[in-house]
Amino acid sequence: MPSFDVVSDFDAHEATNAVDQANREVTTRFDFKGTGSKYALDGQTIQLTSQSDFQLQQMLDILRQKIARRGIDVACMKEEEPEITGSEARQKVILRRGIDTPLARDLVKKIKSSKLKVQAAIQGDKLRVSGKKRDDLQAVIALLKDADVDLPLQYENFRD
Repeated sequence: MPSFDVVSDFDAHEATNAVDQANREVTTRFDFKGTGSKYALDGQTIQLTSQSDFQLQQMLDILRQKIARRGIDVACMKEEEPEITGSEARQKVILRRGIDTPLARDLVKKIKSSKLKVQAAIQGDKLRVSGKKRDDLQAVIALLKDADVDLPLQYENFRD
């Protein structure tokens, strides 16, 4: 029976390279000289540190640009509120991977409401869709591409 998996993932090595490139740009830019601005990657969390909120916004733009250039969808970034203290401003950016359970349930509902003859099953942090006809599976992919989801979705492991 033909099937495919719906996942939300990114290349962690490319994310590391993007953070390194952003760090290099911040250390060489004139408007960041002497500010102690830096990026720190810890697992799937990027910590931005600078002196002011304005510089944090500039650093966020640099990070978005570097991540997009590395082929990672910017929609996987979840930006938290900046923490501004007297002499320092910090902000966390979480790189999201995997489809969480509420979103997976919502996607299953959309697939079932489309009345296509396919089955959708939640398997951990991905969604497996299987059906008898390849055309039905391609219709599900088109349906999910048109759906308004805040995560970037990839379709992999398509088997006939």
